[in-house]
Amino acid sequence: MPLNADMPSEPTIVPLIEGAENRLQGCWPDRQFDAVSRPEVHTWRARDPWARALLFVGGGYTKLVYDKEGAEVASWLNAQGIDVHLVVHRLPGAPDGKGGVHPKDIALVDGLRALDVVAAEQSDLPLFHVGLSSGGHLAGVMACQKHDLKPAGAVIAYAPINANHRKHKFPEGKPDYPPVEKQDFYDDWPIGLADYPHGLPSVPVFLAYALSDRSVPLQHALRYVETAAAGALDVDLHVFADAPHGFALRALDGTQAAWPGLAVDWMKRKAAKTATQQVG
Repeated sequence: MPLNADMPSEPTIVPLIEGAENRLQGCWPDRQFDAVSRPEVHTWRARDPWARALLFVGGGYTKLVYDKEGAEVASWLNAQGIDVHLVVHRLPGAPDGKGGVHPKDIALVDGLRALDVVAAEQSDLPLFHVGLSSGGHLAGVMACQKHDLKPAGAVIAYAPINANHRKHKFPEGKPDYPPVEKQDFYDDWPIGLADYPHGLPSVPVFLAYALSDRSVPLQHALRYVETAAAGALDVDLHVFADAPHGFALRALDGTQAAWPGLAVDWMKRKAAKTATQQVG
């Protein structure tokens, strides 16, 4: 069960380009975007915020799991004192409405548009990229980008950050992911592999994974931690033995029940460190 079973309040929606309004499919608490016609930022505000988050949801880059990994996570973060800006991004390889398909990097393009909107607020609140499943991969990609608004860190849960790459798949022999644009984006942005320095975030990273996850094997995280140990990168890894893939805030009937608290504590510590560095 989610930490908060009530339907969250309606967010403030800011379109990032002109286009038709996106329509959620299904009913609460399992709504999702099967298609995205325009990128949007959906914002929920905390009462007395001490931080803010750019939130990326999962769905394998073929849909966006809006409630389970978006609205519910936003409600939880709001309760912890964190403003949330959820990025509704377009999908690589999906129809672009003009007779073609979106390019491989469309999710990143939209993520950077959203980051520009957040930066325009000119707030002093530290920013964290937060992502679950494929949204965690995108959060990792965002944490590698050069931008005037540098994040204080990234929180990534059960995300396919590197072992979906054609040359580094685990398990070996796993077929390529359709559409080709999605596979190409994974190939362009393996996160945490030493041979691809552009995919090494320069900010602290918090990882939460399930030991027995077959959809996103632990090797994704282990490879990143191996690189971090060799290169003195700031990475925390938490592995939960009985957690299923996609545990989010619903499947918390094991030791993974600790992960939300661990993540918030980590964010508070990194936010405090960022504030100290800015003063210094």
